[in-house]
Amino acid sequence: MKLYTAVILVIFWLGVFTVHTAKGSVGSQPMRKFACVTLSTQKLDIRQLVNYEKQQVPLNAVMFITAKGIKICVHPDQKWVQVAMKRIDQKRTAKKK
Repeated sequence: MKLYTAVILVIFWLGVFTVHTAKGSVGSQPMRKFACVTLSTQKLDIRQLVNYEKQQVPLNAVMFITAKGIKICVHPDQKWVQVAMKRIDQKRTAKKK
């Protein structure tokens, strides 16, 4: 009887450990809070843009973040988008110095 009890306890603890490990690995992966699914066609005021993120899934896009925290997705191949990203990068490097 003691052997069966020990086997049952070992199986139980293995099950608990497996569930805990699986939940930990899935839960520890970061998830994006906002993803671009549509792209704006309007040119934005570059002076109002403070940050950007590049995205490739589900769309190839650049998500600009305005000074007010508004997120706007645009197509990355447009010339003004490249200029805006370069200007934001320059501001970042200037702040680090």
